[in-house]
Amino acid sequence: QVQVVESGGGLVQPGGSLRLSCAPSGSIFSIYRIGWYRRAPGKQRELVATITSGGTTNYADSVKGRFTISRENAKNTVYLQMNSLKPEDTAVYSCHVETHYTNYWGRGTQVTVSS
Repeated sequence: QVQVVESGGGLVQPGGSLRLSCAPSGSIFSIYRIGWYRRAPGKQRELVATITSGGTTNYADSVKGRFTISRENAKNTVYLQMNSLKPEDTAVYSCHVETHYTNYWGRGTQVTVSS
């Protein structure tokens, strides 16, 4: 069975930092890209950051310079380092794993930025 498990969410004050982890497990082949998406209350889901198997990264303009996506080379685990967090970053963050054949979603982890 395949699972995509996110962790690292929580409550943080504005200006603080969190690091999210996305840990795919099971028989997942030919991963092309792993990305973080978020959905804030009353808003549509948006792309936050992605990283391809070749290391190419992409970021939403709203998080450039503050967030960094990376991967552990020996594993499929992907991290999202979030610095200088703002209240507008509050959302459920979900990990999305794309292969050449199918895709998988994690259940999401809540990030709340509030004073």
